Amino acid sequence: MSISTAMKQTLELPLEEPQAEARWFGGGGCVVERDGLRHVYLRGALVGSFGSKDTATRNLLMVSLSQGERVHLEQLADAFGFTADGLRRIRRLYEAEGGRAVMQRVHGRLAGGSKVTAQARARLHAEFEGGASIGEAWKTVGKKAGLGRSLVGEVRLEWSQQRARAHAHVTPVSVPEAAAPQLALVSPTASPREVPSATTSAQKESPVALAVVSEAPAEDGEGSLTRVAVGNATAVQHLGSWLLVAMVARLGLYETARTAAARRVGAEALRIALDAVVMALALGEQCVEGVRRLATSTSAALLMASGAPSSTWTRRTLGRLAANQGGVAVHLGAAGAYLRAAQAAAEEAGPVFYVDNHMRPYTGKHVIRRGWRMQDKRVKPGTSDYYVHDEDGRPVLRLAAPHHGSLTEWLSPIATLLRLALGAEETILLAFDRAGAFPEQMVQLRDEGFEFVTYERKPYPQLQEADFTEEVTLDGEKLRICDTRKNLGNARGRVRRIAVRLPDGHQINLLATSTRSAVELIEVMRGRWRQENGFKHGVERWGINQLDGRSVEPYPLDTIVPNPARRRLDRAIRIARVQEGDARVALSRLAVGDERRKTLQGKIDAALAEQSKLEALRPSTPPRAALRDTEYAHTLVHHTLEYKLVLDTIRIACANAESELASLLAPNLPRAAEAKKTLANLFAAPGNVRVGNRSIDVCLSPAGTRPEQAAFGGLLDAVNRLKLSMPGDQQARPIRFRTART
Repeated sequence: MSISTAMKQTLELPLEEPQAEARWFGGGGCVVERDGLRHVYLRGALVGSFGSKDTATRNLLMVSLSQGERVHLEQLADAFGFTADGLRRIRRLYEAEGGRAVMQRVHGRLAGGSKVTAQARARLHAEFEGGASIGEAWKTVGKKAGLGRSLVGEVRLEWSQQRARAHAHVTPVSVPEAAAPQLALVSPTASPREVPSATTSAQKESPVALAVVSEAPAEDGEGSLTRVAVGNATAVQHLGSWLLVAMVARLGLYETARTAAARRVGAEALRIALDAVVMALALGEQCVEGVRRLATSTSAALLMASGAPSSTWTRRTLGRLAANQGGVAVHLGAAGAYLRAAQAAAEEAGPVFYVDNHMRPYTGKHVIRRGWRMQDKRVKPGTSDYYVHDEDGRPVLRLAAPHHGSLTEWLSPIATLLRLALGAEETILLAFDRAGAFPEQMVQLRDEGFEFVTYERKPYPQLQEADFTEEVTLDGEKLRICDTRKNLGNARGRVRRIAVRLPDGHQINLLATSTRSAVELIEVMRGRWRQENGFKHGVERWGINQLDGRSVEPYPLDTIVPNPARRRLDRAIRIARVQEGDARVALSRLAVGDERRKTLQGKIDAALAEQSKLEALRPSTPPRAALRDTEYAHTLVHHTLEYKLVLDTIRIACANAESELASLLAPNLPRAAEAKKTLANLFAAPGNVRVGNRSIDVCLSPAGTRPEQAAFGGLLDAVNRLKLSMPGDQQARPIRFRTART
C-alpha cells in the first residue's frame, strides 16, 4: 500500500491537490484554509490542523516546520498568517526555553511573563469561571492588584484559550516517512537538545502524534474571524461599500491604526473590524451596532473573512485598539495626514482652518456636566467637542471638552497642535466666531505668530456711508468695505478692523491679524457656513452625536464645578422677584379702597422678605466650589474618551472620503447638491467580483435614474484612475469599478 493511500485511510481525508488559496512555504509544504480551520500539508500529507485561536498548536507547527532544510522562513510565516519577525521571536524563544514556552506564548509573550502574579491570575480565572466579564473581574480583582483593564483582558484571553484546549478533540496523525526529514517534531516538554534533526528508526517504526485541534470559539479571542482570500463572487450585497473602504484606506487610516495598535490587536482582526465599521457607516447605520446589517449570505466575500463580525466582537477589537492611549495615537496620526493634505492644497498665503465647538447632548442615567446647546437655546447635559475643519469644510481634528470649556481655553492649544503638524514656518489662519473674540485671546494668538479672523463683539461704532471707500461683489451681492485699525486697550496694541456694509445697510465688523486682503478675509468668514453644514451632516449622516462608549469615570474631588447650591439660590431669588412683580401689577390695577389691596400688599411684603433672606446667603455661597463640597461628590462622572475617539476618527475618514467622491460625482449630476445623497445609493449597491492576477473587477448594480447612472459611470472612471485597492487584499491589486449599465 502506498504512503498516500495509508494516509487517506488513517485521516479519512482526501489527499487532494491544494486549492488556489493554498499558501506555499517551500519544501513541498502549504497551508489551506477550510471550514474555519487551517490545515498544514507536507508533500500532499496532512500533518496538522489548528483553529483560529489555537496559538499553541500553531506555534508548535511553525517551529517544527522551520527546522526543514528547504523551508523558506518568510513564506512559512506568511502562510501561517504571521510576520517574519514574529516567527523569528518564536524560534528564539524555543531555542532559549523549549517547546512548552512556545506553546504558552500569548500575544508576543509568555502567559506567565507579565506582571500578573500567580495569585492574581488564579483569582481572575476563578472570576471568569463564575461567568464574570472583563470589567467585573477588573473591578473585583484587577483593580486591587494594580492591573490595568487591558491586562485583565489578556488574562481572560489566556484563560479562554486554555479552556478551549482542554476541550479540544485530538486526533493522532501519522507523519509519512518521506515527510519526516522535513519536519522536526517538538514535544511540549522537550529541550532544544532533545529535538532530532533527522528521522530516527523509532520514528520510522511508530507514528508520531500531532494535534488536529477542533475548538469552540473563545469569547474574547481576536482570531474568532480569520482572513479569507478575495475570490470570484456574484450577487454580493452591499458591495458598493468597497468604494468607501478603499477611499478610506487611501487616506491612510488603516496604516495609522496598525501602527497605533502595536501588539494589542492582530492585524487581520483590526482590518476586519475597520472594514465592518466603515461598511456599516456607508450603509447609514451611524454606530458599531450597525455591523449586524452585514451578516448576509455573502458576508464572507464582502469582508474577505470567515464570517460577519458581531457588534460585540467589533467593540472589543476597537476597544483594544483604543487602550493605552491608542485612541489618541490613531486620531492624531490621521489628523496629521489631513492637515498636511490641506497644507499642500493651500495657496501661497497658507492654509485656513475653522475652529468651533459642537455640543453632544446626553440623555442617560449618569450625572454629567451641563453645557450650552445653541440649537435648544438652553443648557443640557452632554459633552462639548471642539472641531477643526479645513477651508473646504472637511473635518480634520476633534478634541473633547467634558467640562464645556470656552473657546478661548481651546484656541491656543489647537493652534499649537496645528503648528506641530505643519511646522513652525507655516502661516496658519484661524477663523472662529465671536466666542473667541476677546482681547486677551486675540493678543495671545497674535504674539504666538498665528493669523486669525473673527467677528467683532458689539458694541462697536456704526460708520457713516461715506466711510466705506471700497466696493466689491461677492456671490452676487454688492458689499462696501472700510479697512481700518482697532485698539484693543490696556497697551495690547492694534488689530485690523474690517467693517462690511451689506446691501440692506446692516454693518458687520471683522477683526483680524493677517496680510491677506480684506476681500479674502471676508470670503473666509462667509465660508464658515461650511463648518456649520459639516456639523449638521455629521449628525445626520455619520452619527457624531452617538454615545458609542458607555464607560464612565468619576471626576476628582478637587475639581472646581459650578456650585449647585448657588444655582438653586439664584433661582429662588428670581422666583421671589417674579412673585413680587406679579403682585405689584395686580395691585396697580385695583381701585383705591378695594379690599384685595391688603392681600396683595401682604404678598409683596412676603416676597421682599424672602428676597432679603436669600440675598443675605449669597456672600457665603460662592458661584463655584470644589466637587467634594457639593452633593455631586462621588456622583458626577464623565464618559471615557478614547473608544469614542477611535470611532469618530473612522467617521472623520469616511466624511473626508465621501467629500472627495462627491467632488468627482457632482459635476456629472443634474443637481450637484444631491451628490452625497446619490453616493449613499452607490455605497449600498450589490454587485459581482471577478478576481484576476493583476486586478480585481467589481461590477455594481446601483439604484438610480438615467442621469444618475450616467454620472456613476463618470465617477467610477475617475476613481479607477486612482488605482485603489482593498486593505484585505494582500496582493494590493487595483480595483476596477464599473456599473452593470456601462
